[in-house]
Amino acid sequence: MQQQEIDLDKLAKQLWAIGDPVRLQILRMLPIEPTCENACNVSAIAARIGLSQPATSHHLRILRQAGVITNEKKCRDMIYWVQLDEACAISEVLKEVLHGSG
Repeated sequence: MQQQEIDLDKLAKQLWAIGDPVRLQILRMLPIEPTCENACNVSAIAARIGLSQPATSHHLRILRQAGVITNEKKCRDMIYWVQLDEACAISEVLKEVLHGSG
C-alpha cells in the first residue's frame, strides 16, 4: 500500500465505526467464518450485549457499512461475521498513517 494514496476519509469512517465500546464488544463475539455452528444473529447478539434488537441492528449496520463485518441469510437466520481481511487492512493503513508513509 506504500505506493497508493491512503484514503483518510474512509479510514476515519472505519475507525469511527469500530471506536464505539458496544461495537467493539460485538466484534469480539462475532466469528470470522459464516458457519452455522457459531452463527450470530441479531437476537443472539442483542441478548449477549444487553441491548434491544433495533439498537443492535443499528450497530451492526454501522459495522457493515464500514466493511468490517458482513452478513448472509444462512441457517434459517441472517448471520453476521467479521471480515477479517478488511479489519486487518484497517490496522495496516493506520500503521502507515502513524509512521508517516502515504
